[in-house]
Amino acid sequence: MSAQAQIGSSNEPRPHAYDPVTQPELFEGVLSRRIVAFLIDATIVLVPVVILSFFMLIFAVVTLGFGAVVFGLLGPITMIWAVLYVGLTLGSPHSATYGMRMMGLQMRTWYGAPMYFLLGAVHALFFWVLSSALTPLILIVALFNSRRRTLHDYLTGSVMINDEARAASLRRHP
Repeated sequence: MSAQAQIGSSNEPRPHAYDPVTQPELFEGVLSRRIVAFLIDATIVLVPVVILSFFMLIFAVVTLGFGAVVFGLLGPITMIWAVLYVGLTLGSPHSATYGMRMMGLQMRTWYGAPMYFLLGAVHALFFWVLSSALTPLILIVALFNSRRRTLHDYLTGSVMINDEARAASLRRHP
């Protein structure tokens, strides 16, 4: 047995794990709930940033304006916090951020494996870079493919699906 076969990897092309024709319940309503999940996640990321900004403002006032330099750290702190949040939650056993969990969604690799920290962090970075440059395009792409994948999903090899509980309820109530 080869070393690749022993560790479970091969050079064989992997098929897509999720088929929208045979498993429509995995993709039903995903795009609209994904937008709501994003708003929930944005709130989770921004609330601590707003609180931190308030304390930075107080520090700037107490130091008679000299402490205003700390506001220069707000951008990097926000980016680090957001990447950690998305990477850690997508890399969790749920393969979903808290917003996605609330909306009954999860993210998987295109071949069905759970997400992991690095892929989740890269997915978030691609989202921010692409949305700042191509805002409507990242969502428009999802309207023209049966798996409802956005542009950054294609670049990271991921797919958003309904979680098992939601998919099961859609199977029972078509």
